[in-house]
Amino acid sequence: MIYTILLSNYYMYLYTYFNIMKKVGFSILAIVILLITIYISGIYYITYSKGFRAGELIKFSNKGLLFKTWEGQISQGVSEAQVFKFSVEDREEEVIQKLIDYQGKDVKLTYKERFGTFPWLGDTKYFIIEVSKTE
Repeated sequence: MIYTILLSNYYMYLYTYFNIMKKVGFSILAIVILLITIYISGIYYITYSKGFRAGELIKFSNKGLLFKTWEGQISQGVSEAQVFKFSVEDREEEVIQKLIDYQGKDVKLTYKERFGTFPWLGDTKYFIIEVSKTE
């Protein structure tokens, strides 16, 4: 009889413990998913800086094995140390076409800098949003 009561209390304790742990586990999982969502959204939508660069467009290519991204470089001086590397998102079709047409010419780039990047966006944190040819 006492054994049955003790066993019954033990099962009740386990049942309560696992219900609490299930709620805690789901809460922790929800918080982790929320933090990952905020991190990804922050990198994608929040702009760290916006600026302009000018120079000769020396390279522009669509590269990558798993994710094809548009990457380019402009030379801002005589030495190799003054090369600005940038990326262009696939949805910026007008910018991509202008950069293809302006290969080897002097250009002015308007860019936005993000805190980070993802492999499917590009190799750099600098994303071109507008391009114009300079004389």
